[in-house]
Amino acid sequence: MLMGVRIWVGGALWLALVLCGIRCRIIGLERLPAGSVVIAAKHQSAWDTLIFHRLLADPVFAVKRELFSVPLFGWYLRKAGNIRIDRTSRVHALKSLVRGARHALAADRQVIVFPEGTRVAPGVSHPYQVGIAAVYGQCGAPVVPVALNSGVFWGRRHWRKRAGLITLEFLPPLPAGLDREGVLNELKNRIEAASERLRREAEAQLPAGSRLCTKPGGKRA
Repeated sequence: MLMGVRIWVGGALWLALVLCGIRCRIIGLERLPAGSVVIAAKHQSAWDTLIFHRLLADPVFAVKRELFSVPLFGWYLRKAGNIRIDRTSRVHALKSLVRGARHALAADRQVIVFPEGTRVAPGVSHPYQVGIAAVYGQCGAPVVPVALNSGVFWGRRHWRKRAGLITLEFLPPLPAGLDREGVLNELKNRIEAASERLRREAEAQLPAGSRLCTKPGGKRA
């Protein structure tokens, strides 16, 4: 099934290039350890989930429970062994995330967690959730932060896309021995600083007057 998903994702990215002029650049792939690893990534658009299927050998995502009920897509999520997160209970969410991550890492898979828990607009930062700190502390796998600027060209809730170069950057893995607050602070500081830098680079490509605006009340990174 993974091969079929890769083919479908490749087709979607090819169409994005041909029809929309969306190219991509990957930085720091050499920082990604071989085998099992935890990816803590900024999440701005659907492009983010597509590209990880192209970059990683056997990815598994932490996904909110509601998506498992979507026809066909939910079937794929279950079949691929993605981690179901019940967000109605913080305790259940943490337990299911850690349990699912351990299972996937033991199978030499790559676990992708979006620490903010949802897609956010470029230049906006949401609180980083404690789940990623629990995975760091209890699963024993390297945690690699990822910054990106996909939302500048591929919006969260807009069908229109903008031509340009999306950049995804793998940052150095977190050091060992951090406590919960240390994990969250380190991730947020690294990911937000790098994502803001990439956002500014991306918006500099856009014609005057067409830059994405931050949502009212949003917090700039």
